[in-house]
Amino acid sequence: MCETDDHEKSGASPPGSQPGDDQAMFSALLEDSAEDLYEHAPCGYLSTTLDGRIAKINQTLLNWLGYKSGDLVGRRDFSDLLTVGGRLYHETHFGPLLRMQGQISGIALELKTADGGRLPVLVTSIIRTGSDGQPLLIRTTVFDARDRRTYESELLRARQESDRERERLKRLNATLQKTLLPPTLVDVPGLDVAAYYHVASADEVGGDFYDLFPLASGTWGFFLGDVCGKGAAAAAITSLARYTLRAAAVYDPEPAAVLANLNTVLNHEYNGQDPRFCTVIFGLLTPDGDEGGFQVTLASGGHPPALLMRSDGRADYLPTPGGQLIGVLPDADIATTSVRLDPGDTLFLHTDGLTEAHSVGAEGRYGDEALLEFAQELAPTTARDAVAAIRDLLDTFGTGVDDDTAVLAFNVPRHSSEEQM
Repeated sequence: MCETDDHEKSGASPPGSQPGDDQAMFSALLEDSAEDLYEHAPCGYLSTTLDGRIAKINQTLLNWLGYKSGDLVGRRDFSDLLTVGGRLYHETHFGPLLRMQGQISGIALELKTADGGRLPVLVTSIIRTGSDGQPLLIRTTVFDARDRRTYESELLRARQESDRERERLKRLNATLQKTLLPPTLVDVPGLDVAAYYHVASADEVGGDFYDLFPLASGTWGFFLGDVCGKGAAAAAITSLARYTLRAAAVYDPEPAAVLANLNTVLNHEYNGQDPRFCTVIFGLLTPDGDEGGFQVTLASGGHPPALLMRSDGRADYLPTPGGQLIGVLPDADIATTSVRLDPGDTLFLHTDGLTEAHSVGAEGRYGDEALLEFAQELAPTTARDAVAAIRDLLDTFGTGVDDDTAVLAFNVPRHSSEEQM
């Protein structure tokens, strides 16, 4: 027989053990009395009569409160140990619920200590009944919640500080966003103009941008674009794009040349490990004839096509096929088109945050076809009415708009005689 079997048969302790220590420990456990376990439990115990008079309380709870047994037993009610707010809660909620349910668990209260301090606790009470089912007394267990209260206070402070930081960030983002958009649109004689910027999230700066500005020879330049990404990096590209477009338009206002200049700048500045790009549509507005029309020349670098809503109710996209993203390739293919705006016509530009929104109750994105149908129902319209309608449309999407959206609209007003017809 092996040595292990001999040990098991003889009942001897295995090598390395200390039989004397084990026996002393078990002896000590057996000597614990129920009374000692009650008096020095790691939680407070007390028993009260049905009307709340304290009949029994353990030493643990007495030590926490700084009382002696004779100060409380038969002299004080449990509610006397509560703060004013706790007593009110006990009378209006705790007591009634306990009587209806027979027990109530984990209620946060504050007890008054003998020296006037406060002890946050968690209280569980149960009504003990006799063999006949009639209530006899109330047994209550009290847990010290000081550590928990400290933790909750620290958590609350951290949450409040986080909320303050978020509010500061929102204000910073809002201020930064304003610097990337024109405070007002310039007045173009003979033309009504309206714009709107929809912020999808106040926590991040978006990359959409637009502008309208005068150029030489009675023409005006305008652009609307969308930088990839969000946050500070996108804001830096947006700022660079806006100022580059304005400067390039002064040097050579031909739309394709303006976008080619922007493409060169972006491709040169961001052609490393972190390439940056954008979609942009740039145009020129030129008064055309005595009847109040405007000639519009557009160049697009990968941007969604503009919508043209005619005075007779027709609406369709202005195709700019083949236009490539600005900043990706050294020589981007830039698509151009021209159109004449007659009185009553409206030209509408937008970023893809509109068509990529999730519409309520529908599967997938809103889409180009849905926007075209919306424009066809809207036409004929004005710049202000078109932008107002899009604002209302975006509101219907609710949280389905997960990207910023910028819109810009131009309308040649009808003549007074046409409006009266």
